[in-house]
Amino acid sequence: MCLLSSFYGQAQETETQNSVEQLTHLKEKIIQEEKEALKIEVESIHARLDSGEITPERAETLKKKAAEKHALNIENRIAIATNQMELIERNGADSTMRIGRRIVMGFGLEDSDNNMIFGLKIENDSTPHKKRKYDRRTTSGPNLAFGLNNAITEGESFNEADFKVGGSRFFEIGWSWKTRVFDNSNWLRVKYGIAFQFNGLKPKDNLYFVDTGEHTELQTHPIQLKKSKFRIDNLVVPFHFEFGPSEKIERDDYFRYRADKKIKVGLGGYAGVNLGVRQKLKFKEDGERTKQKLKANYNTGNFVYGLSGYLGWGDTSIYMKYDLNTIFKDNPKDQRNISLGLRFDFD
Repeated sequence: MCLLSSFYGQAQETETQNSVEQLTHLKEKIIQEEKEALKIEVESIHARLDSGEITPERAETLKKKAAEKHALNIENRIAIATNQMELIERNGADSTMRIGRRIVMGFGLEDSDNNMIFGLKIENDSTPHKKRKYDRRTTSGPNLAFGLNNAITEGESFNEADFKVGGSRFFEIGWSWKTRVFDNSNWLRVKYGIAFQFNGLKPKDNLYFVDTGEHTELQTHPIQLKKSKFRIDNLVVPFHFEFGPSEKIERDDYFRYRADKKIKVGLGGYAGVNLGVRQKLKFKEDGERTKQKLKANYNTGNFVYGLSGYLGWGDTSIYMKYDLNTIFKDNPKDQRNISLGLRFDFD
């Protein structure tokens, strides 16, 4: 028991000594970090002066403020480290006070550099924070859309469509980048990325798709169907011009344009490839429930392309897309996919 107590005491003393040494090293590192940060900030101010963005008087003011800020940073950070060192020397190592990594979590959060992904970011206390970029022209993030889907048939009105309005749906998920076009204005942006599209059609009146060899047509199933669903999966590259006002936020060492509470309009299109076609049928035969999953080409094209646009406020938009390519090749009547729903962009 005494041996165990002695071992524990030695281990605790060693841990305390290591913590003090770590904090002593940290104080030296703090000074070096702040000096380096000040150097980078002054270089940024000189670059702005050389480009004519600010006057020499404004540059001197900014340099003075930067020097004062980093001097105070050194003073405050060293005071924190000193207090922590004294606390450890007096009470021994405290695992709750150790320096190391921490995870910052949140829902729907983003920082000024847009580098928090899905509200999760890892920070390291023992290393300096990444220098904030002065002008971030490109941001990125996930986007998703969903809503109603249908097909427009040549020579027929939309009311004559063979597909259920409520049952035919689409879903889209992807990642997009948004880049400001002009140096000193954010009213026009280009938005581009990659996305998966899933376009579903549910035929009415016990109909299902049949590949006759020459073309694909809707036929009446010999058994009463519980479910008839046809789906085309695409991988596309969307591209939009996005218009709308934004708010410019200026700080001494950076500026950003914020459009999260502004109206926006996006106009563009998409192009990509057909990944596959599936048809799902459910019915009862001889009292037994039967489910068929049919995967075939159904005379669909290999490439897809179309027009799309959105109108929204902040992250949420009304979204519409329309395929310029026909759903089926060589059919007597051309059919094209059309979708209308909600879109959410987190960039």
